[in-house]
Amino acid sequence: MTTLLFLIGGFLVMWMAAGFAMLEAGLVRSKNVTTQLTKNIGLFSIAGIMYWLVGFNLMYPGEWLVEDYLGPFFIITALEPVGLGAGDASLDYASVASDFFFQLMFCATTASIVSGTLAERIKLWPFLIFVVVLTGFIYPIEASWQWGGGWLAEMGFSDFAGSTLVHAAGGFAALAGAIVLGPRLGRFVDGRVVPYPGSNLALATLGTFILWLGWFGFNGGSQLAAGTVGDITDVGRIFANTNMAASAGAVAALILTQVMYGKVDLTMVLNGALAGLVSITAGPLDPSLFGALWIGAVGGVIVVLTVPMLDKMKIDDVVGAIPVHLFAGFWGTLAVPFYTEGTNFVTQIVGFAAIGIFVFVVSLVVWIILRGLMGIRVSEETEIAGLDTMELGMEAYPEFAKG
Repeated sequence: MTTLLFLIGGFLVMWMAAGFAMLEAGLVRSKNVTTQLTKNIGLFSIAGIMYWLVGFNLMYPGEWLVEDYLGPFFIITALEPVGLGAGDASLDYASVASDFFFQLMFCATTASIVSGTLAERIKLWPFLIFVVVLTGFIYPIEASWQWGGGWLAEMGFSDFAGSTLVHAAGGFAALAGAIVLGPRLGRFVDGRVVPYPGSNLALATLGTFILWLGWFGFNGGSQLAAGTVGDITDVGRIFANTNMAASAGAVAALILTQVMYGKVDLTMVLNGALAGLVSITAGPLDPSLFGALWIGAVGGVIVVLTVPMLDKMKIDDVVGAIPVHLFAGFWGTLAVPFYTEGTNFVTQIVGFAAIGIFVFVVSLVVWIILRGLMGIRVSEETEIAGLDTMELGMEAYPEFAKG
């Protein structure tokens, strides 16, 4: 049953890759949609290879460190059945292959977060090279500190499904990239923020609902056990709390944008739902439904308030991934002690800061090296004309091209 939980949770989280692709395709301008879709399928595929090649064994270190110097690089033998034989498997048995598959999806999600922030002005290949480093090394190392039984786990840090380890980590990597890359041309002019509306809000909304659905696997599968009635009951509670937090985040953003701007902003509502999901991810099991409601609602408020804050700092985040994943990720991590016994605010802050500093600094170094070696930003001509035609030679909506 635990193997089944990993597999079902894993393919639901895999479906989140489609959600990120649709969300980003809808929020970028039409001249950059094909590039964004290419980045999403490329990053997911690279994560699938890199997590096998090195990431999984870095994240879950074992005897291979001493016994086999090739261990970190190839886990072919690690996917063989261990412990119980297939015929003797019990309800709480989980195959290593199913665990690998489930954990891989989290690794890919971290990379997806970076993609949207840096849209519309980054070159394809430098971005994909960064994904190699992120999915093969950066994410597995920091995640091992908690989920691999590392020093954060020993310290008492708690992050049930990855508000910090996945979402904030992706947000820090995106922030580093956005700083090195700079804003899109014409985005900030004479102290004004020039809006660049997305090409297809229907796709963005579809992407949000896909992510919402996939999050049930993200949080529910992180129970990591389905061999008892109690485990299955806990998964049900996690599902209910996850849905409540998303709903509250969306409603909070809906109300707040009406109050602040006099009109509801759909993109803020979509990101409010996602922020609610990120906020509950660090502790989706222990809160009551009311607890999930107010935790998610705070996440929705955070997004509405921090998107313009980034604009004032001239940090150009195309899809709002940094407010959703980094800021709401911090809030979700900080909120854990309200309901989870044995946790405290100091430990949660220390854990978040350690992961944030590591991911941000290493990502910043990698981005700077890539900029120096091959350049990471497209030319002004390419950015104005659109990355689709200039970088890829194809358009997402050729029938609507001016000609």
